[in-house]
Amino acid sequence: MKVVLSTLNAKYIHTSLALRYLKAFCGGDFAIDITEYTIKDPAMNIVSDLFQKQPDVIGFSCYIWNIEETITVINMLKKINPRLTIVLGGPEVSYDTEYWMERIPEVDYIVMGEGEETFHHLLKELSGDRAFYSVFGTAYRKEGRVIINPPRPKLQLDDIPSPHRFAEDIPSLANRVVYFETSRGCPFSCQFCLSSIEVGVRYFDMERTKSDLLYLIDSGAKLIKFVDRTFNIKRDYAMEIFEFLIENHRGCVFQFEITADIMRPEVLDYLAEHAPTGVFRFEIGVQSTNDLTNSLVKRRQNFTKLTRTVTKVKESGKIDQHLDLIAGLPEENYDSFRKTFNDVFELGPEELQLGFLKMLRGTGMRADAEKYGYKYMDHAPYEILGNDILPFSDLVRIKRVEDVLEKYWNAHRLDHTVTYLIREEFPSAFDFFQQFGDYWEARGWQKIGHQLEDLFTRLRAFLLHRGTRQPDIIDGLMKLDYFLNHKYKPRKIWWDFTLDKAKQSDYFRLLADSPDIVSPSFAALRIGEKDLHKHVMLEVLPFRLDRYLAEGRLNGDDSAEPQLLIVYFPPDAVTRAQHFTLDLAAAVFPTPTTT
Repeated sequence: MKVVLSTLNAKYIHTSLALRYLKAFCGGDFAIDITEYTIKDPAMNIVSDLFQKQPDVIGFSCYIWNIEETITVINMLKKINPRLTIVLGGPEVSYDTEYWMERIPEVDYIVMGEGEETFHHLLKELSGDRAFYSVFGTAYRKEGRVIINPPRPKLQLDDIPSPHRFAEDIPSLANRVVYFETSRGCPFSCQFCLSSIEVGVRYFDMERTKSDLLYLIDSGAKLIKFVDRTFNIKRDYAMEIFEFLIENHRGCVFQFEITADIMRPEVLDYLAEHAPTGVFRFEIGVQSTNDLTNSLVKRRQNFTKLTRTVTKVKESGKIDQHLDLIAGLPEENYDSFRKTFNDVFELGPEELQLGFLKMLRGTGMRADAEKYGYKYMDHAPYEILGNDILPFSDLVRIKRVEDVLEKYWNAHRLDHTVTYLIREEFPSAFDFFQQFGDYWEARGWQKIGHQLEDLFTRLRAFLLHRGTRQPDIIDGLMKLDYFLNHKYKPRKIWWDFTLDKAKQSDYFRLLADSPDIVSPSFAALRIGEKDLHKHVMLEVLPFRLDRYLAEGRLNGDDSAEPQLLIVYFPPDAVTRAQHFTLDLAAAVFPTPTTT
């Protein structure tokens, strides 16, 4: 019996940990292949590829992001080969299972919940006595009726073979995201999350975990994302893994989902002192700072302690932080969400993810939807369309905030400019993103694509339209940001150069002959005049950029004292571009000699 396990990932770089667990558990007894696609792949291409593999059984791993596309593939496969056995599993079909069996008559079996042992048992029955009543955790069909068996007891985690030891995965490790878990379950009861349904937390053996991590690192993995719902819930376990990875990371990056308000001070101190810069990333679900909202969704959160953790991590400069928000939670109207957004943005996360409440099957929020007047999509992803205090019109406006936030903050295209605008020109971060998002929508830009320079010219158009103060300073910061977005010296710019070619040549000659007038670090680069022309951009800024970057503000004199901006693009394109400034008063050109 030939078995193919498949799923449609959201992106090509993603990998399915679930499929690898199933293969590891069942592969000793059955011939199993893993074939992954993306939700962007044409259904005909997926079906053609699966057909050519000639499987007897196909198992699909189903999530909110792929269920609808998966159904299309299933329908086509069953028409081509009605004898094909199709099995579904995954969180999307583990709840309301009878609904899925009725909606997709082409599906023969559904594996509910933790699937390794259940799927193995199902395969044994398919190839043997076919006593499906004995396969706990499975739904099947009998004489036109849907039968749902009792759930299966939880596995001992260490009975599951490692999902990380397949030789066929090694060539792609460096180019894909590797998902890894050290535990299953969550100690919290947040009603919008499926993890709240499973009671208790179970852990894999520490030595096994270390062995798998070392194997992945040695095999070339570059990014490992831990999928534990609360990685730091068990302090000693988390600390031991942090210490192990610090000693053995070898350039690999690790991302963790942590609960910030329970992070112990001694852990933060250890990370601040020992963590290598850029090796760890933290994802922190804040969701809301509204106390009533958090209590209604049974979310325990101390925002004061969370702030302490996020601030201390940020001050260390070692770990990037990704903070999550959910718009549309109970009793969080537009004004309350504006406050939540600003509360969290002030913490200065490297990324702020703005999501919208989804009524996931099996969650308490879906069961209580009528209580709060929720309207939501009938099919995945079940995103809300409004409730009693947050109408669709407000949700649409918040979506504009999300769009501009992604383009201008999370993508880090204009960090210096946006920081200045929020601090000096707008009442709050939310107001900047909202007003710009409204302007973006009004111009119809959401209907067309954009290149890098478009992000700059569109922001400038918005600022000129509203009559923003200090346009020269903003233009200067935008020019700096534009240069820093390039690995190589840019071929085109979106403004007219302040310096003509002759004046640029004069400056290049001066910088080659007297680099110390810029700074010792610039002089240490030892850039000759020819390479200055090839790898350096010059522009005159009408204010003291060095003072602004050092102090975060400009006084009256600073805003009227021009400087030369010098941006060096290293020829290897690996080292980041470096910028320097030179006071124009210090740029004394030699007097040309006459004969």
